Amino acid sequence: MDGCNSTVFHDAIVPLAPEDPLFGLMAAYKKDEFDKKVDLGIGAYRDNNAQPWVLPVVKKAEELLRKDVKLNHEYLPIAGLADFTTAAQKLILGADSPAIKDKRVVSLQTISGTGAVHLGGLFLAHFYPRNPKQLYFSSPTWANHNQIFSNVGLPIKTYPYFSPHTKALDFDGMRSTIEQAPEGSIILLHACAHNPTGVDPTRDQWREIAKVIRAKNHFPFFDCAYQGFASGDLDNDAWAIRYFVSEGFELCIAQSFAKNFGLYAERTGVFHFVTGAGPDAQSTIARIGSQLTLLQRSEISNPPAYGARIASLVLNDPELFKEWQANLRTMAGRIIDMRKALRSKLEELNGKEGSWKHITDQIGMFSFTGLTEKQAVKVKDDAHVYMTKNGRISMAGLNTGNIDYTAKAIDRVVRETE
Repeated sequence: MDGCNSTVFHDAIVPLAPEDPLFGLMAAYKKDEFDKKVDLGIGAYRDNNAQPWVLPVVKKAEELLRKDVKLNHEYLPIAGLADFTTAAQKLILGADSPAIKDKRVVSLQTISGTGAVHLGGLFLAHFYPRNPKQLYFSSPTWANHNQIFSNVGLPIKTYPYFSPHTKALDFDGMRSTIEQAPEGSIILLHACAHNPTGVDPTRDQWREIAKVIRAKNHFPFFDCAYQGFASGDLDNDAWAIRYFVSEGFELCIAQSFAKNFGLYAERTGVFHFVTGAGPDAQSTIARIGSQLTLLQRSEISNPPAYGARIASLVLNDPELFKEWQANLRTMAGRIIDMRKALRSKLEELNGKEGSWKHITDQIGMFSFTGLTEKQAVKVKDDAHVYMTKNGRISMAGLNTGNIDYTAKAIDRVVRETE
């Protein structure tokens, strides 16, 4: 290496990576000094005062942890805190799940839902016995899906999901593409509160999706980041996963506790693998679990304890669990109220009843407004209302103090660009 070349990592080998669009949007919002600015990009719950909300039940659990004289900072096992992962199994699959009863589930604590998606992708890249492997996810999907699966070497394709014309699920396109996918493809599915669209299949549509996946011997991979946060009902939001398990599918699940516990910074998640019923199910799950443990060891050694301890206390204590359910209803209820209010105000402004119906038809934290990239950029530049370029907004960013301003800004941009 001579004096003129101080590195072998020159720009042809290591180009400057583009800024993450969402985090770039967050940075731009923070720098904006406009007093009426509105943040509809953030993927985190905010209360009616636009402030982060530490769940009351989480505060109680933290106080219990502080009083525990036996608490220490020793390593957790590679698979994580067993009391937590066992409770997480019951939460997502149901306490009476045949898969749990038959001991054909293995669960590892992960670095939130992102880590769970990554661990699942890594395992499938190493061991899924289809050649060539192919993973399908929805178009659009959570932006990080593309990067995670690309980084582990899984070839990716997409299936249609959101129709810009109806602003609803393109069910025919979704079903047709999954049906035409090569046999044994991996199909990534959002369990509830689809990110970024807020559009979920109906239960009858889920049954049809399951039929197609069964007929083509596909492998379902569920990503569940919003259980309880979507509808306020934990069982309702887990219905699709439980249905697939009841139908005997072998599948895996990435489960996040960031949104439904507000543990965003604690990176608390679980990866579950459910094998099919059969005489060799327990030996199969033992083999799968052993390989997942090896992969986890090489990646993070063992997961962080704090968030898992909080969630474990709540999940395993009947009174705390009941309070958590009430906290979930508070969050889900406020977001549902904001959906109703935004739709009402937009339709009041344009005088077209039903023109914004998709806002209330959608569910969960996010809504696909139907705004074009040009409109999304214009509403940010003109009114300081921040949303992603695809028109996705976080309903949690709306409150009684900014919803009138936001509705007028959106209505004005739509009128000016029609």
